[in-house]
Amino acid sequence: MSTVLFVCTGNICRSPMAEVLLQMRLARDKAREDWYVHSAGVWTTDGRPASKHGIEEMAQRGINLRDHYSRNVTREMMVEASLVLTMTHAHAEALNAAFPDCAHKVYLLSEMSEPAYDIQDPYGGTRTEYAYTAKELEQLIEKGYERIVALVEKNESD
Repeated sequence: MSTVLFVCTGNICRSPMAEVLLQMRLARDKAREDWYVHSAGVWTTDGRPASKHGIEEMAQRGINLRDHYSRNVTREMMVEASLVLTMTHAHAEALNAAFPDCAHKVYLLSEMSEPAYDIQDPYGGTRTEYAYTAKELEQLIEKGYERIVALVEKNESD
């Protein structure tokens, strides 16, 4: 099964928003509606709810994020993922150090459509900062969609 894993720090802001935004984009693509998209954090504890402002931002787009609870990234998640998309260079480095056998499928989300850069963490910030991050994630997923698809298909055929 085609699987995309988004990874950030605590799995309560950026990666869960990216997860549901890609799910929404995939829903428009009938050929890929069976893909599995999920998220995790590199430095988190399991069971924390999504951030309040993240829930509100996704609700503005008709997406329910209230049922999301944080999960720490595991070896099983990494092995099963066709593609792992991180929010920062530090996340990618941490994953590559912990799971070197999976490094070939770890990328920054930003590099799907632009030169790689770190997506800022809105945690603890204002609703405006969350709105900015949500819009940034939405644009990166839309602009990088074809590359995401190509990398998933390439990694599955390898």
